[in-house]
Amino acid sequence: MVTLADVARAAGVSKATASRALSRPDMVAADTRERVLAVAATMGFEFNASARALTTGRTGLIGVLVPSLANPYFAPIVTGVQRALSEHGENILLAVSEGSQSSEHELAGKLASRVDGLVFIAPVSPDSAIRSFTSKLPVVTVDRTVPAVPGVLIDTPGGVADIVTHLAGLGHRAIAYVGGPDGSWMAERRNSAVEEAARRSGVDLTALGPVGPRIDAGLAVAEHIAAERSVTAVVAYSSYLLLGLHLGLREAGVRVPEDISLAASDDLTAISAARPDTTALRVPLEEAGIAAVRLLQEPNPPKRARRLRITTELIVGGSTAHATVRGPGQGAGGTAPGNRILT
Repeated sequence: MVTLADVARAAGVSKATASRALSRPDMVAADTRERVLAVAATMGFEFNASARALTTGRTGLIGVLVPSLANPYFAPIVTGVQRALSEHGENILLAVSEGSQSSEHELAGKLASRVDGLVFIAPVSPDSAIRSFTSKLPVVTVDRTVPAVPGVLIDTPGGVADIVTHLAGLGHRAIAYVGGPDGSWMAERRNSAVEEAARRSGVDLTALGPVGPRIDAGLAVAEHIAAERSVTAVVAYSSYLLLGLHLGLREAGVRVPEDISLAASDDLTAISAARPDTTALRVPLEEAGIAAVRLLQEPNPPKRARRLRITTELIVGGSTAHATVRGPGQGAGGTAPGNRILT
């Protein structure tokens, strides 16, 4: 079996330098690091987490907790974390809580003894439960604010408010917002932002949801929208949901955007299957993951927990247009639909 000493000898460096090149590459000169890595690869040497922990006190692993793998929103954030860590020769341990507070806390506890830090993505646990880990290791949240814990916030609430303002500018006065996912801290902020933007713009808002970020959920919402015929525009919190809306409305004979405008608060899927040019938010999710690692690895964290805000950008496409009346006495100039909840 090839040992660290063998790699060091072949690379012409000390064992300590070889260890740093493999475990903390940022602490070693570039040419030395490349030589050690090349020798290790040639000899088939793998520097495992246990060996790393013994020599540096660090495992080189970061624990990442997500509530679901079914929601495509989380994958790019995890990718960003992985990309940022790989630059330093580190890696992730991923755990999925399935949206359960007890599971999230249990998984975080198991990871805490094996990693150098924790990244909670859209956590569902109480603030106190998340803060309890900060005495053991660095902790960062993404898409959630916890007092005294550093965090990264992706401004989808501000983005969906921009969408409502855009639609109001096109003359839409009866808009539906399809929100979710269920139990999400950020979903509540998006709901509030949409409601405030609707009030500010003089728009009647129909609240639908919460629903899952799935195409079939969009199909079900489309059936409801087509039957109601009371709104002229729909905003969905997920582009997968919007894709289902596109398909469902087309099956019902409702044209986009001639009869109804559609927009989404992310651009995660190729919704060109229904329409090639869709109004949606450009959300730099990988950037959020990278920012989380940056906070986690701050050598001298400030006394006051830092917050990094990731902005979104509204890209106006062909799925939104000026409002038209969809039925007698209804639509842009018709009877207000009021606030209703579809579950």
